[in-house]
Amino acid sequence: MRKFFTALVVIPLGLIFIVFAVANHHLVTVSFDPFNSSDPSIAVRLPLFVVIIAVAIAGVVAGSCATWFRQRRWRRAARQHEADSRRAQAQLAEFQAAAVRTGSPRPFPALTQGGLYGASGRDKQGATL
Repeated sequence: MRKFFTALVVIPLGLIFIVFAVANHHLVTVSFDPFNSSDPSIAVRLPLFVVIIAVAIAGVVAGSCATWFRQRRWRRAARQHEADSRRAQAQLAEFQAAAVRTGSPRPFPALTQGGLYGASGRDKQGATL
């Protein structure tokens, strides 16, 4: 199913790029000299479709970098929460080991994958959570 949707997007997008390239194949001069536009010292002659696609790719990369920098605080918070979780799990393991060593009558219950109410997903009265 995933390959079908990929083909459904990639094939039309490829056709659009090919039609765009054929329709805009004439050469344009891209000048990097803001002071002399008639005879620029730094200029490149490229097909128009190459210029437009390169600018679009540069825009996507710039937007991705900006998004990555703006999400810095969330990545930092995720790392901090992961470290806190690892410390809590290690501390729980130490407490359980200490309880077993001392022969405590009520050792700590093992953590279950189902959460607080067990794997069934129901509370003590049988209601679905």
